[in-house]
Amino acid sequence: MQEDPKQREATDKIMKAIEGKYGFVPVVNKVMSGRPDIFVPSAEFSQAILDREDGAIERKNRFLCAISAAAAVGGEHCLRVQIKHAKEAGATKDEIIESIMIGSYMSMTRSQSYALRAYADAFDIPY
Repeated sequence: MQEDPKQREATDKIMKAIEGKYGFVPVVNKVMSGRPDIFVPSAEFSQAILDREDGAIERKNRFLCAISAAAAVGGEHCLRVQIKHAKEAGATKDEIIESIMIGSYMSMTRSQSYALRAYADAFDIPY
């Protein structure tokens, strides 16, 4: 695929900014940066919803939400990154552990919902 020089330039700029801000570049970004046409929109979306200074949800709380979501889906590497960001944004140990537990609980209740519906169906239990 032919690479757009403007998208390559944008990719390189974004990658430098990520490394400068966090001291590292996540593997996902490293891999995706090989395809600027995919990477640039993804990075812009991430910036727009998660890593901005303004917004209706306070920055620290956005990272706490991301921690809960990562815990719910089992995102080991995302958890490490989002915990680091949350700490840098001022989150306490208690806020972080509660966010992890909320996500874990939501994941557990999801699996219970599917499993118990299958059980109820198998034993003709109305719901």
